[in-house]
Amino acid sequence: MHIITPSFCLGKLGRLTLILSLVSVLAFTLVSLSPVDPVSAYIGIDRMQISIEQEQRIIERWGLDRPAPERFFIWAGNVLRGDLGQSMIFNEPVTTVIGKRFVTSLWLMASAWLLSGVFGFVLGVVAGTNRNSLADRAIRLYSYTLASTPSFWMGLVLLAVFSVSLGWTPICCATPPGISPDDATLWQRLHHLVLPAATLSVIGVAQIALHTREKTIDAMNSEYALFALAQGETRAGVAWRHAVRNVALPAVTLQFASLGELFGGSVLAEQVFSYPGLGQATVEAGIRGDVPLLLGITLFSAVFVFSGNLIADILYGVLDPRIRIGAEEAR
Repeated sequence: MHIITPSFCLGKLGRLTLILSLVSVLAFTLVSLSPVDPVSAYIGIDRMQISIEQEQRIIERWGLDRPAPERFFIWAGNVLRGDLGQSMIFNEPVTTVIGKRFVTSLWLMASAWLLSGVFGFVLGVVAGTNRNSLADRAIRLYSYTLASTPSFWMGLVLLAVFSVSLGWTPICCATPPGISPDDATLWQRLHHLVLPAATLSVIGVAQIALHTREKTIDAMNSEYALFALAQGETRAGVAWRHAVRNVALPAVTLQFASLGELFGGSVLAEQVFSYPGLGQATVEAGIRGDVPLLLGITLFSAVFVFSGNLIADILYGVLDPRIRIGAEEAR
């Protein structure tokens, strides 16, 4: 029997509803208590040209003259109807801004997620299979060093080396200056994607490599692995034929569960490379006090991370029969 049952779906839907409710209340409270004045941030350098009456009309139009609880319930009611509001800085519906920016960020996050997962898994298996070898020590040194490295710092280093010194990669943006995304070729998009994706991949490799290494060591010390070695099987053969599948399951789960960290890392990487994705829009919304956009991105990121965890749960049940048997016995 498949793990996806009506009770499983209802449970996940209820959990998502609870998470979105708590995130909405917390995000709205923090935004309301923020010292950033959205009106001043919106007017900016034109403040001396705006009269008090005009400023008051802006406040009334945005509903900022009402108490925070009343504004929250008005906003929450609109969200339930599918209306996330109007972005102040982009002058477009929030859903439109999130859709456009997420398409750009999706290229970055998908490539970084795939590269970090593949390379991290391979390095973890190699390190775990050859424990305490020179390769194992080198991989551990690489992983421990980069696991605590901020993504923005790594981005600046790669930018200084490959863009400024060597001139191999562009300095910024998702397309060449003066060329719109619709007119850019696939090669131009990939050329501008290389460095931001490499920044996130280099950081993401460390976590999956260390986790896979530990699981591989456990698998190589198991009874079936020791029995295979006693029969004359090589360590590489045991790892390939017996350990990889068992190690792949927690690695897949960890990789999907790391979507939240990937989203947070993309915010910093996009800011370093001026990559016009959802992360850069988040920073602009925070600095310039675009409350509707900031709240919309917060809800979207919560759904994004929840979706990653949900996919990990489903894949784990599909790939590992023991999970399905346990669930059936529990019922």
